[in-house]
Amino acid sequence: MSDSPAPLADPHLVFDTAEGRRDLVILGSTGSVGTQAIDLVLRNPDRFRVTGLSAAGGRVALLAEQARQLRVRTVAVAAPDAVPALREALREQYGTGEPLPEVLAGPDAAAQLAASDCHTVLNGITGSIGLAPTLAALGAGRTLALANKESLIVGGPLVKELAKPGQIIPVDSEHAALFQALGAGTRADVRKLVVTASGGPFRGRTRSELADVTREQALAHPTWAMGPVITINSATLVNKGLEVIEAHLLYDIPFDRIEVVVHPQSYVHSMVEFTDGSTLAQATPPDMKGPIAIGLGWPARIPDAAPAFDWSKASSWEFFPLDNEAFPSVGLARHVGTLGATAPAVFNAANEECVDSFLAGRLPFNGIMDTVTAVVAEHGTPATGTSLTVADVLEAETWARARARELSAKATAEARA
Repeated sequence: MSDSPAPLADPHLVFDTAEGRRDLVILGSTGSVGTQAIDLVLRNPDRFRVTGLSAAGGRVALLAEQARQLRVRTVAVAAPDAVPALREALREQYGTGEPLPEVLAGPDAAAQLAASDCHTVLNGITGSIGLAPTLAALGAGRTLALANKESLIVGGPLVKELAKPGQIIPVDSEHAALFQALGAGTRADVRKLVVTASGGPFRGRTRSELADVTREQALAHPTWAMGPVITINSATLVNKGLEVIEAHLLYDIPFDRIEVVVHPQSYVHSMVEFTDGSTLAQATPPDMKGPIAIGLGWPARIPDAAPAFDWSKASSWEFFPLDNEAFPSVGLARHVGTLGATAPAVFNAANEECVDSFLAGRLPFNGIMDTVTAVVAEHGTPATGTSLTVADVLEAETWARARARELSAKATAEARA
């Protein structure tokens, strides 16, 4: 391990500590991570100042309210047709005589904002569309608080080429936990990373028992409140497979030394096993504000960022092995992660399409992973010996999405025949 390249995320290496208030850009500000980040900022005005916000464009009233609360310089939306409604919402929030923030619009708006003058960019966008803003922030020399795991999954080599040591601070609860626990030793001391999974709403069910689960059942996560795509990914454990790939890329640990264990209470967010036999776990009650605070403030800790345990009350913490037969997503993720190149992008894009089909009632629950597996198999082994480009990723994603739609439609037609 000592001869390996520096990991993308390393608690021993801080890219830029900065003094005084940190200027932040928040991408995906109207989503779950973004709204919690803004709450944290508003509670800590002496530590943070937000200069820019971006969102997809579906919640312009909330975006305008956030812009006024934070007095940002720039607001960006991905959907150009949302601009008139956004400007009207901004006028209502700001009133007459007060200058409105600059408005950027279009598919490149978030990337443009990510490269603007600030200290830290929080990428809380959902999906692989977060890749371009991730690359823009890294290329501009910003510290990147990364909640958008998909940009690392689909563009791993591109991200690794741009990122400087210590430039990325992970915001996923699991990777923020690993990040903190890794600070207790050197890289040569690490034997294994242990990524915890709640098990989702279907923990303990067999594959056959998953055949008829409904959309409503799959969206009922037992411990976390998240968006629909991430919630379904947690139900299939695809989210955990993506996190295994992410851990490999962030910490430069081989796949055979990254383990997944089911922990229903979601108190322990992940663990690091060291060569002397000791294991360090990072634990808090389930709440994303803690990991967000690590991403925005590291190496400083933000007081009262998230709730702490009440140790005067009894509690039980359980750990179970992963059922790979009922939930084959983690094994498939290891496979595509090992293949590298465009294989992870194909896996992620096909899954996103299949999740959409499941939520629309066009695909059964088990059909999500069956279809993703088929698309990955058709993609085969990516060509090696050439550098991955953004165009390669986009082409692979386009093919995977189209093929996943075709296979989903075929499965639906066969089921109705």
